[in-house]
Amino acid sequence: MVNALVLFTVERKKVNAVAEKLVTMQGVSEVYSVAGRYDLATIVRASDNEQLATLVTDKMLKLKGIKKSETLFAFKVYSDHDLETMFSIGMDD
Repeated sequence: MVNALVLFTVERKKVNAVAEKLVTMQGVSEVYSVAGRYDLATIVRASDNEQLATLVTDKMLKLKGIKKSETLFAFKVYSDHDLETMFSIGMDD
């Protein structure tokens, strides 16, 4: 499994439309509207690098309204949810 964050700068009037299209793509788990240098942050989970590359270059970057993007590969996930699961093994509720 390959996890990545794909950050987008989008034309101002097209942020909502682009976000709605991104979230329907296979491999996209979440799309966040964010403040700062980027307009959208997308969480992607792909089976391998090839699937990720196809999703980003053949699908995402062809959406009208996207001005630029940056893809960040995730090496390791740190999550409170993961810690809770790990420490609750064998405990009865």
